[in-house]
Amino acid sequence: MKHMTRNLLVSAIAGVWMAMSAVSGARAQTIDPFENGWTLDPATSELRFMSIKKGNVAETNRFATISGLITEDGKAQIRILMDSVDTKVDLRNVRMRFLFFETFLHPEATITVQLDPEQLTDLHQTRHKMVTVDYTLSLHGVTVNKSAEVAVTLISNDRITVSATTPIAVTLAEHNLEEGRGKLQEAANVDIAPLGIVSFDFTFDRSSPGTPPDVSMLTAVAAAGDAALETKGNMDREACVGRFEILSRTGNIYFNTGSARLDAKSMPLLDKLHDVVDRCPDLDIEIGGHTDSDGSDVANQRLSERRAASVAEYLQSKGIPPARMKVVGYGEAQPLVANTSGDNKARNRRIEFSVIN
Repeated sequence: MKHMTRNLLVSAIAGVWMAMSAVSGARAQTIDPFENGWTLDPATSELRFMSIKKGNVAETNRFATISGLITEDGKAQIRILMDSVDTKVDLRNVRMRFLFFETFLHPEATITVQLDPEQLTDLHQTRHKMVTVDYTLSLHGVTVNKSAEVAVTLISNDRITVSATTPIAVTLAEHNLEEGRGKLQEAANVDIAPLGIVSFDFTFDRSSPGTPPDVSMLTAVAAAGDAALETKGNMDREACVGRFEILSRTGNIYFNTGSARLDAKSMPLLDKLHDVVDRCPDLDIEIGGHTDSDGSDVANQRLSERRAASVAEYLQSKGIPPARMKVVGYGEAQPLVANTSGDNKARNRRIEFSVIN
């Protein structure tokens, strides 16, 4: 009798287990891979890029502030705040922001992918898959469409990782970053390869039922400089001096031809300049105006003075005391390069900033 009871109990347990397995198997076959949507876990996600300088020296850097989601219809979106570039060196970060990425004009980059559910419906069974996806990259004001192979790994029913299987080459020319490369090369006095190598590891968590991913994380406007990895509040002398030197190399302060009137497209950089001057309260600065060689020496001298004065007036309007600013015009006397071409003349028409105390 005991043996019969035991056998019946074992049979019953086996039957229940088989029924549960069948239900679980059926669910695995039909589960919606985008059910409830997914949200990026920034603490365990990373986007890296490698640059090559001096011919064979590789440097790998990252972005500290990224966000993302996968909607219930399979649209994956990643947002990168470009000010958060992290090279582990403060002034190198500043060069990357102002000279290369021009984050005052292009504060973010985005990656968008429309995922195919047919590629992922069996992920609960395979746990790991290689899939090829078409993606859209918007970077530095240019949008391109490409494809890449990614590895999707199901860690648990509510957590996945998405990683690049091979590094992805981004050509600088296709994103109008060649001019920035030239500025970086000049500032650092090194040769830099005309492409970047990108890799990533993204972790997503499934959203709770009835609580889809918060799309505002991809649309909220970030305050200028909030994502930058730098000292908050006032900066020390070294940080200030380095920033003024870098700002002098941007070439993003514009005037109408033959005029000292600031062009509206200068304002993003001038606002960043104001932030730096404001955070270096113990330092006085010289604002130096320079021209190309077109026109007479006298006219160029006057024009350089007026243009430098226009920048000082803008900073004064933002709250910088005039006593902290010395306006100097150098005319055409200090060219960076020979005035032999349109591009060279454009480089010589500039505003420079330096600390004078």
